[in-house]
Amino acid sequence: MEKNTERLNTDINPTIFINGELSGPDVIHRTKHLDQLEGVFKDKDAFNQMNGKEIVYEVDAFQPIEEGTEGGLFFGLTYLYPGTVGNEYFMTQGHYHKKGNRSEYYWGIEGEGILLLMDKKGKTWSENISPGSLHYIPGFTAHRVINTGSKILHFGACWPSDAGYNYDAIKTEGFGIQVKKINNKPVLIQK
Repeated sequence: MEKNTERLNTDINPTIFINGELSGPDVIHRTKHLDQLEGVFKDKDAFNQMNGKEIVYEVDAFQPIEEGTEGGLFFGLTYLYPGTVGNEYFMTQGHYHKKGNRSEYYWGIEGEGILLLMDKKGKTWSENISPGSLHYIPGFTAHRVINTGSKILHFGACWPSDAGYNYDAIKTEGFGIQVKKINNKPVLIQK
């Protein structure tokens, strides 16, 4: 029996996912400031009075292959900060996938919030995000996350590497439901 004498390359710095954190040289970090979310929040006066450089959310992503490559997967973590613009909670921009039939998974790690989902006909529904919750987002479905808690809402995602993003449809049409802070509680309001 031949002995394998090949050694592992210990100079490689791998991407690591441990204790809910993603690290390594290949991790892409993106920060979304309030001024990059113009049009997302309905109260324009409250929006304009706030510090545009305030961080609303951050994303760490591991994209081991080129974006647009068919058959691959990307993995990411989002940190959505607590806060409000007027009576709207901080939220992600929200999007459909550019390749509309692509699905995605989200799962809650810590904090609490709401996942808004909307199909192409405008039917909108919500799911609560909390530690351990798992959410399947079908193709042709817009999705946005809202932090309704007082701590960072930390959640994970896994999506196809060729899904892409279509933000324009949400920017012009919005979602069929708004989530507002009324009497210190989240309330779903049909548009």
